[in-house]
Amino acid sequence: MLSLAGAPAGAAAAEKRPAKPAAQKVERLACRLGTEDSHARIAVEVLNGRVNHFAYYSKWKPRTCSMEVTRGDAYSRWADHGSTTTVLLREEMGLFWIDHGHGRYHFTFSDIDRMRYCGMEGKLNGYLTIRHADPKCELNGLMEEKPVAE
Repeated sequence: MLSLAGAPAGAAAAEKRPAKPAAQKVERLACRLGTEDSHARIAVEVLNGRVNHFAYYSKWKPRTCSMEVTRGDAYSRWADHGSTTTVLLREEMGLFWIDHGHGRYHFTFSDIDRMRYCGMEGKLNGYLTIRHADPKCELNGLMEEKPVAE
């Protein structure tokens, strides 16, 4: 059994205080690409170097596509593997791979259910890259007029 009888008063007081949580570094990034009638944009919250939340929105006038995913929510399952994070959407609605490093976050959209998030048939597949201090996104495949064939 450990006795504090011989310990200085400060040591006993320090033992009663809860440990301070580690400081958390939060970054918020956003980018957009396109015109007012046809564009894609994403907002990303990064917590301690890992994506914690993202919201994607695209517009093909008159249609819109919108999704918001948060680590720990009831609609997704997140797993980190080195510099890659996988996000599996519940109910087989699709999968994201997020590769991070070198001042950028590269999102791969894989078989995201267009009906659920965009109100149209097909699957959403493609890439979006957001970079620190760059208001323009890099896109490939996400703004296709026709859904990618299944």
